Amino acid sequence: MTSVEILLQAVDSLEALQIPYMLVGALSVNNYSFARSTKDADIVVSLMPGQLKELSRSLAPGAIIDAQTQFETATATTKNVVRIPGSEYCIELFRLSNDAHDQERFRRRVRGDLVGHATWFPTAEDVIVWKLRWIASAQRGKDRDDVAAVLASQFNKLDWPYIHRWCDQHGTRALLDEIIATIPPDLLEPETP
Repeated sequence: MTSVEILLQAVDSLEALQIPYMLVGALSVNNYSFARSTKDADIVVSLMPGQLKELSRSLAPGAIIDAQTQFETATATTKNVVRIPGSEYCIELFRLSNDAHDQERFRRRVRGDLVGHATWFPTAEDVIVWKLRWIASAQRGKDRDDVAAVLASQFNKLDWPYIHRWCDQHGTRALLDEIIATIPPDLLEPETP
């Protein structure tokens, strides 16, 4: 199976089992800007007891969900990793946390298109806010590029008071302003009717 087939099969399983989810990470950036490759799919899930086993049974043949939950230090969330034998591609299932912004971005998620499949994504604003938190805690260059790409492609459509409120709360407002300053001004000009 290709990485896209693996991902679509996982999304179909989540939909069939009625497990609330949203695609995050590079996949959410791809939804709002340029497509960049990734070695994994990050999915936030809201699981009820027993649903991880149900999901495991419905995934691609041979797919294995690591029973051991891992802790993600940058975001203080837990995750399970889905591995597919013979493939380097994996799916990381992040549990929806009690973090106020994690809860809010999940509540605000929107339907989008993933190669012809309707799926759930965070809003562009929430992609920016969450990625800024990753930059502040993990200093990953690709996250900085992701924020710049989403800002450049969505700048005039964004809910700025919402972004500023969360950035002020997380202490990432200066980082946001710093990244905006690196984007060529012609990409940030208001749209003309």
